[in-house]
Amino acid sequence: MREKLVVVGQGYVGLPLAMRAVEAGFDVVGIDVDEWRVKRLNVFESYVEDISGEELEAAHRSGRYLASADYADAEAFDVCVITVPTPLRDGVPDLRHIGSAGAAIAPLVRPGATVVLESTTYPGTTEEHLRPLLEEGSGLRTPEDFHLGYSPERIDPGNTRWRLDNTPKVVSGIDEASLARIRAFYGRIVREVVPVSSLQVAELCKLLENTFRHVNIALVNELSIFAQQLRIDVWEAIDAASTKPFGYMRFTPGPGVGGHCLPIDPSYLSWRVKRSLGHNFRFVELANDINDHMPDHVVQRLALALNQRGKPVKGSRVLVLGLSYKKNAGDCRESPAIEVTKALCKLGARVSVADPHVDTFLLPTDFDMVRLTEAELSRADAVVVLTDHDCFDYELVQRASAFVFDARNRCRGANVERL
Repeated sequence: MREKLVVVGQGYVGLPLAMRAVEAGFDVVGIDVDEWRVKRLNVFESYVEDISGEELEAAHRSGRYLASADYADAEAFDVCVITVPTPLRDGVPDLRHIGSAGAAIAPLVRPGATVVLESTTYPGTTEEHLRPLLEEGSGLRTPEDFHLGYSPERIDPGNTRWRLDNTPKVVSGIDEASLARIRAFYGRIVREVVPVSSLQVAELCKLLENTFRHVNIALVNELSIFAQQLRIDVWEAIDAASTKPFGYMRFTPGPGVGGHCLPIDPSYLSWRVKRSLGHNFRFVELANDINDHMPDHVVQRLALALNQRGKPVKGSRVLVLGLSYKKNAGDCRESPAIEVTKALCKLGARVSVADPHVDTFLLPTDFDMVRLTEAELSRADAVVVLTDHDCFDYELVQRASAFVFDARNRCRGANVERL
């Protein structure tokens, strides 16, 4: 007998999970309250680059996938995985999407069913926030009547080496029976399952992973600012340090941090520490301050470089390369490249943008999107590399541009200035 899986949220986390579960033999209902997304999914049009239209069509044709905005289609599920966003609002965790999903799923929870939260959040959310919603709405109790657990998502958009199926999956359950059920479920989806002892350990695991990256990126970002002032090539120093085979991990500077994880997740941990223990998480707060100001630093460096060439920012033609927060992906959530672009427009620059990965529907309507051509490059007073997609022809960029400000270390030459 085939099991019915409901995946609430069909974004960068939920859609790949739904597709992989179809491959594994589950009957899958992908719930998303965004009807625009649902319509696109049902005509085999993917807005997530890691999932192709062909994969969507195959899932539909199999008869084992349905995208829907109606929770009634989630009825009689065996497993439900919640993958909704968890943004910050005024520096405070915003759990409204988890609350809405939990309240909607609760009446559909049956004895023996399993609910797993994958949304990144602070330790305690699953038990303190989601559990009461499910119990109140279902009239059941966990762990006596249904299984409950948490498993942090580890989706890395655009990463072709580490995908959902071959990335180890941390899992937890509210009791041993829940852990066993959740471990068995993910064991059909991924190659390696890593069980931990509690929901809180799994929740903290995700925040630890992202805080580690956030703090180390802040370190090299601040180092790049001082190295430039000291007239030292920070990129050469990083390359040299990267030859050490132990005790060092390579991180590189950039125009800031983006995506749903790095600008947000460490603040969840900082908020929890402050609220529960009354202490400031100083590393996170310092990293936030450094990374949040990198877009301003990029704009200041570009303005200074243009001024040295006898051009004010106002009226200058600036071609921005890349708007997504990371290379080879179309995810532009919280992207520092968008902040830089908006700031340049506000200063009066005549900005055009090239990024073949992003969905223009998701971008500000006043952005002038263009293709990367020799004509566009030669017209620009400055070309700014903010996201280093591999599809960009960097030899052409260097050859055809009057001046390049490279925030990602992809270009060389006398007409190039690096972050």
